[in-house]
Amino acid sequence: MKSDIMNDNRVLIDTSVWIKYFKDKPGRFSTRVDEVLSRYEVCVPKVVIAELIQGSKSEREISLIQNFVDAFSVIDQKADSWVKAGRLSFNLRKKGKTIHLTDCYIAVIAQEHGCQICTLDEHFLDLAKVLHIGLLEMESA
Repeated sequence: MKSDIMNDNRVLIDTSVWIKYFKDKPGRFSTRVDEVLSRYEVCVPKVVIAELIQGSKSEREISLIQNFVDAFSVIDQKADSWVKAGRLSFNLRKKGKTIHLTDCYIAVIAQEHGCQICTLDEHFLDLAKVLHIGLLEMESA
């Protein structure tokens, strides 16, 4: 796949990081994420917003999530993003690696928008190798 130019100042924060961030606040992990929030242009794909809303426990949480993400650059798909994600998943599966389609899509979106990915999910290491995208390392502890 053709790689868009990565902007070292843009970061796509994955759902796994947001969930731990909200649960840890205030704490060591959320402090590290706050440093990322102040240092980078944070990009949030619409699918991550949907995942966060899906996991909400109340209307109040949904409202907080919607207001929270309004502070960041919301990014969306391009005309063939889902096709690229499907092909990526297909090619990885042929190599014996099964990665959820949503995560393949998030990796494609990051590449298309020139973002590094900040995640706790290790399978993004495999995605980063194939798409040649950067990962912003974040320890869960």
